[in-house]
Amino acid sequence: MVICEDAPVLLPTPNGPMRTCVFRPAARGRYPGVVFFSEIFQITGPIRRTAMALAGHGFVVSVPEIFHELLPEGTVLGYDTAGADRGNACKVGRPVQAYDDDSAAALAHLRAHPSSTGDVGVMGVCIGGHLALRAAMHPDVKAAACFYATDIHKGSLGQGGDDSLARVARGDLRGEMWMAWGRQDPHIPAEGRRRIYDAMSDANVNFSWLELNAAHAFLRDEGPRYNPELARQCYGLVADLFRRRLGPGDLDGPVTSG
Repeated sequence: MVICEDAPVLLPTPNGPMRTCVFRPAARGRYPGVVFFSEIFQITGPIRRTAMALAGHGFVVSVPEIFHELLPEGTVLGYDTAGADRGNACKVGRPVQAYDDDSAAALAHLRAHPSSTGDVGVMGVCIGGHLALRAAMHPDVKAAACFYATDIHKGSLGQGGDDSLARVARGDLRGEMWMAWGRQDPHIPAEGRRRIYDAMSDANVNFSWLELNAAHAFLRDEGPRYNPELARQCYGLVADLFRRRLGPGDLDGPVTSG
């Protein structure tokens, strides 16, 4: 059983309050934490269900609104051309430092959460995969799962671009990384994936690399690109990663109401 906490929290950041939803196991006890970064569409139904699925494996999961200072609180963009256009405009409408500041705030909140053990990992999809990779450069992050992370190979996140690939090559990733890609994903072509793979290999990053016969957004349980079998397999692998690196938590605690 999973609980979505009654009201989203507003985390203070240098960029204004960041609305964040928290999901956790219903069983009493303390669990490792995972910050889950969404797609450009923010906290949609599929994102909430992914967070709940992860929480059901025994983690406290927080999901921040990644464009909180650009869009009204609670905004969910549609999975359509208008939503994609607005989300992509937001993606390059804030400085990279703002993303990093928000990640630090989300991680600090999760480490201090009363249901958290204080051990934290990160996960993300699409732009969220890129944000998870950058968040994994924080020294407290022990593991990261990045699904079809966009813009890393191009350095095109935020105003004026980003230095994510250079930081990977510099050795800023210290936790264990788990990277999943769709081979039929036009947003991260083979040469782009190769650039990321080579940078991680050359920097001796501890990482696993999974390329699947799948399209972009294959994890999203809505729309024609969803691949439920691959999603099921990936959930298991990611849960194994986080359990191994973050610890199991109090999985056998009694169930509370909620």
